[in-house]
Amino acid sequence: LARVALDLSNRPFLKYQVESPTNYIRDFNIVLIREFFQAVVNTLSANIHLKIEYGDEPHHIVEALFKCFAKALDVATSVDPRTEGQLPSTKDKLT
Repeated sequence: LARVALDLSNRPFLKYQVESPTNYIRDFNIVLIREFFQAVVNTLSANIHLKIEYGDEPHHIVEALFKCFAKALDVATSVDPRTEGQLPSTKDKLT
């Protein structure tokens, strides 16, 4: 089970809470996955939090991270029809 929170906020930050019983999928070191997401954070200037709630098979852990990240990115970049052309922000709107 993976959880991803994503904010395209121009404030780069990565919180990576991923544990695996081993660091390898065959000969691939999954520690490099963190480096991938750090590069995404830096390139997009995004705030990204990734967390594995539970799981013990490294292949499935990595797969869950990428699938959850893809879904979060899709939601973050989709137009919400409820905004009627306005930017999705609560600044100056909360009382």
